Amino acid sequence: MKIDFSKYTYSPIVHLPRDYEVYDFTNGYDEDRILKTPYGIGKYNEKRKNMYKGELYLDQRDIHMGIDIGGPVGTPVYSFYDGSVFMKAYNSFKLDYGYTLITEHIFDGVLLYALYGHLSQKSYDNITPGQSIKSGHIIGWMGDRYENGGWNPHVHFQLSYERPIKCDMPGVVHEKDLLKSLEKYPDPRCVLGPLY
Repeated sequence: MKIDFSKYTYSPIVHLPRDYEVYDFTNGYDEDRILKTPYGIGKYNEKRKNMYKGELYLDQRDIHMGIDIGGPVGTPVYSFYDGSVFMKAYNSFKLDYGYTLITEHIFDGVLLYALYGHLSQKSYDNITPGQSIKSGHIIGWMGDRYENGGWNPHVHFQLSYERPIKCDMPGVVHEKDLLKSLEKYPDPRCVLGPLY
């Protein structure tokens, strides 16, 4: 059973200025590029060629299943809806999520899980599994490269109908798994609004 997301009201997970950039990573990723603004959006269901390298991506997964929201280190990250902390972990591999949080939410009896990746250690230290969270309350902060998996500061936000068995979700998938993944991991704009 799927959720009718239009029936509910949500909080933004990052308070964005009006002039944020919408990134295009279809032709690759340059971590040293000059940013037009400190804030930006990385798209859902975007095929990102040559972006994911290293031992986590030997299977050549490159289609993004969440939305990235870039901002300065320490930018607060908020809960999009009432729920509870499902689990937390430090995913320590290079180009992994770093400090990660998954929250659990119920909509008309349907469970939905939300992953917040690339957070700071402070985020991890200040939250406990089982803890109740309210829409619009701070649940973490964007981490720096040394703690967020080695990425420019941002939060990876991803939704899942499937209950995670560990504090992880495949942030990128292979083309052969795309249709199944689109069903399992809905477009985060259904709760974040029309960011692009």
